[in-house]
Formats: sequence, structure tokens, C-alpha cells
Amino acid sequence: MKAFAALLDRLAYEPARNAKLRLLADYFRTTSDPDRGYALAALTGALSFRYAKPGLIRALIAERTDPTLFALSYDYVGDLSETVALMWPVRDQKSGTRSQTKAPSLSDVVTRLASLGKSDLPAQLAQWLDELDETGRWALLKLVTGAPRIGVSARLAKTAVATLGNQDPDEIELLWPNLKPPYAELFAWLEGRGDRPQSRDPASFRPVMLAHAIEEADLAALDPASYLAEWKWDGIRVQAAAGRDAGAPSGHRMCRLYSRTGEDISTAFPDLVEALAFDGALDGELLIMRDGRVQSFNVLQQRLNRKTVTPRLIAEFPAHLRAYDLIFDDDADLRDEPFAARRARLEALVAALGKGPIDLSPLIPFASWDALALARADPAKAGAGADAEAVEGVMIKRRDAPYLPGRPIGLWWKWKRDPFVVDAVLMYAQRGHGKRSSFYSDYTFGLWTAGEAGDELVPVGKAYFGFTDAELAEIDRYVRRNTVNRFGPVREVVHERDRGLVFEVAFEGLQRSSRHKSGIAMRFPRISRLRFDKPPREADRLERLEALLARRSEPPASSPSEHEGAQAPPPREMC
Repeated sequence: MKAFAALLDRLAYEPARNAKLRLLADYFRTTSDPDRGYALAALTGALSFRYAKPGLIRALIAERTDPTLFALSYDYVGDLSETVALMWPVRDQKSGTRSQTKAPSLSDVVTRLASLGKSDLPAQLAQWLDELDETGRWALLKLVTGAPRIGVSARLAKTAVATLGNQDPDEIELLWPNLKPPYAELFAWLEGRGDRPQSRDPASFRPVMLAHAIEEADLAALDPASYLAEWKWDGIRVQAAAGRDAGAPSGHRMCRLYSRTGEDISTAFPDLVEALAFDGALDGELLIMRDGRVQSFNVLQQRLNRKTVTPRLIAEFPAHLRAYDLIFDDDADLRDEPFAARRARLEALVAALGKGPIDLSPLIPFASWDALALARADPAKAGAGADAEAVEGVMIKRRDAPYLPGRPIGLWWKWKRDPFVVDAVLMYAQRGHGKRSSFYSDYTFGLWTAGEAGDELVPVGKAYFGFTDAELAEIDRYVRRNTVNRFGPVREVVHERDRGLVFEVAFEGLQRSSRHKSGIAMRFPRISRLRFDKPPREADRLERLEALLARRSEPPASSPSEHEGAQAPPPREMC
């Protein structure tokens, strides 16, 4: 645990990417199995401990320190792990020394955390905290909470591992979904002691390809003839994989649905999994389809994170997959093929499936970027028809682009529709976490509406990004100088008709919410502009959001479904 703690400590203070990469590579090169494998799992978010939660840590420190002192310290420090590590009392208060018991290894901690029951965990965690020094306690708690926040992405950790065998990081990404901690076979292959890990799973996850955002001004450098465009749907990116298990005596078919991060979500969508009547892997968007029309993201949320999926839920919120890409066709790996070729095979596969819960995301015809801009601005007139309100923007993909893991540069672009914008009034501010722990950086804002005593502000959202560091400092000063009430780490800021701070808030959409007094919640809100020039009385009203929400809920004139009237092909074997 000492070496792992020292690594995290150095990474936390090292700002440069290449320096972090060297630290990681040195650690993986000099640390033995299985500790280095569990460290890799921790840094890539591959570890999860059922009963080890932040609430348990708070309960342990509450038993050992004054609750008010802890609350004040946590408010100032802004990080739970660091606060507890600093405040944890040494075992022998008289001598000021810690327990002389040998500190546990990283592998000891991980295996014990995975095996302990809920009732046994508090005592064991407290014992480890007694045995470790401040840095060790901090690293242990970072491990337990699964939130290192040390400026190391999963990609960077995998890149460091790849250097052990002079491999391309993409090779690690391709192998990753079929590997399990502590990754002994991966390290053996990289160090020349074993063969390249292989997967025999016919329905395994393949790392997805992602796009870079692009602005209209950047399109001038691109040749429209080299690209294809399709709609960007407002759903959940998924991968559907199916195939026959050659190792099983009966050749049993396996079908799975994965999130874009590789989480198996098959049990949450049995209606869609049963329809995977193909062998291969599709990349697409998970949507809810009713009466031939794609529903809003708010409707899709009714199917997300459900522990129990009932027939009634399936009937009321039928899952649908809109296919973007074909990355495997039977046993053929298409990822090195150009996008145009993969698209042609995808069209043939979806056509063979016939009418059902899987269809094709249509291409957008365009000859110039101006033409595509018009389609982006009005999807209904550009072919999206009844589904136009479910369009987030357009995807622009090079015709010759291979399917690469991660976010390669220059191959795929996402051009989202212009966000909605309102002027809202700052009502509350809360301290941030980590590097922002000394700033009030989380802002709750509201709009005007009629109340019992006249117009009043009601909260409609919360945002903590979109502003520059200089603007953050400016807002922080304003909050401190205009506080009218305090609630622990939260400050109420003056918000009267003629006194207050107005934000221009950009957001992607709206949905009904019982958690907000306004009854409305924004999707992806961010601060796009500070309006010190505008008095709060001129901020927008809640009625504007109500009208927008009502307008987006009305179905536009419907257009015939792509598969309407098509003859059903011969039935294919399903899962």
C-alpha cells in the first residue's frame, strides 16, 4: 500500500501529462504482481466495493472527532478522503505513535474489501486507517471511494502500461473489455512472458469510437465530399453484440447490450436483447419508440437504472435501437474497413432484420456545409420528420474512417444544435471540491414566476462550469460580498428585483422534475455569460420554459416510417 500511496501522492502534485506518464510507467515496471494490476484497476475505475461507501467513512470519523469540527474542516478542504486522512486520530494518543503493525499491501486491501460483509467492514477499515500514515490513509480512502481525482484518466494509465511492451495504447483498449483485475496475463504478454490475451466470448464488448466537437467556422478546412453525415439522436449510446458460443455443445447463442463504457445492461432491456437476431456487433443509440416516433430523453429515463423490469414497463416504454455502425459481421472484424463500406453492410443487415425494434439511422444528403447547416437547424424539413425533436445535432464522419477506439482526431465530428439560452438569477452558491474547494463554484439559479405575494424566483437548475478561471474569481468575490444567509457550505446570495447577479444559462433540453419547486429541470446547463449589466427584474420567466417544454412535447406532422409496408423477411434465430 505504501508504494501505491506514494504514486498517488506524486501524481496529485504533478501537472504535466508526460511526467505523470513516466511516474505511472516506472510504477508498473518496478511493482510486482498482483499489486500493480490492482493499481491499474483502481486508476481505470475497474474496482468497485459493494459496502465501502462514503457514508461509512463519514460514520467512522464521526465516532472519533467532533462533528462540528469535521463539518468545518470538510467545508474548507473540500475533499472527503483528504479531510478524514488528516483528522484521523493516531491509535496511541499519549505517545503520538501509530500502531506498529505492518501496513497492508494493496492486494491485501483489495481482496479483503471484496470479501468482507457489511457488518465486518467498519472494523477492518478502521484498523487499516490506524495502521497507515496520512498519505496511506488518503490513498486507502481514495481507493475505497473510487474517486482518485489526481488528473489521471483511464486512457493515460493504459498508455503507461502499453509502454512496458512498446505497444500502441489502442491495442490495450481492444483487449481491455475481456480482461479482469489484476491483469496478470496482460502484464505477461507486455513483458514477453506470455501470449497475447484472447477472448472466446462471441458477444464481447469492443471499445467504442467517439467524436470531437466542431464549430461551423472549422468546417471550412474540410472537404464535404470526403464526409457522410447522419443525425445525432438524443438517447444512450450502446453496443449490441450477438453470436454463437462455439464452445457450448449445442452452440448456444449469446446476446448482450452494453453501454458505451462496456457495462452489460442486458437485464435492463430484455425486450431489445431478444430481438438481436444477427451475429455480430452493432453500434447505435438506445431510444424509446412509441407509435413510430422517438420519444424524449425524459421518457427514456423511465427505463434507466431499473432493478426490476416488468411487462407493463416494457409495454409502456418499448426499447428501440437505431443503428449507426457495424463493427463485426458474423466473425468478420470490420473495424479496419472504411466507414462507407461498413455502412453498406449495416444497411443490408438491418434490411434483413425487417420491421422491429432495430432500424437504421438515416444519412443526411448534403453537397455543401451550408446545406448541412440548414439541415441541422431544421431536422424536420431535412428528413428527420416526426423524430425531429429527438435530434441533438449531426454527426460528420469521414467516408474512409476506420473504427478506432477512443477519440481519434480528424475522423468523426459532432455538430450539436445550438443550445437554448435563458437569463437566470443567481440564488445560492456552494463551495466546490478538489482544486475549487476554496471557491464558491456551484451555482443554483432561478426564474421569475407568479407567487402568492407577487413575482418570486424559483430554482430551475444548477451549474458548475462554462466560465473561465477569471470569471470564477469574479463570481466568488460577488458571492462573498453579497451573502444574505449561510447553510453550512452553501450561501444564499441576494436575489431581489433590483439587486442580484444574472447569468446567461445555456442548456440542451428540459424535462419534468418533482425535485425542483419549478417542476422543470434543465439538461446539461452551463454558465455561458455573466450579465452584470442586466438587473434581475429583466431575467426570464418560468413561463418561457413551460412554453418551450409544451412545444417540444407536441408531435410534428408525421412522416411514413422507413419500414412501413415492407414485407417481413424469413424469421431469423433470436436469443
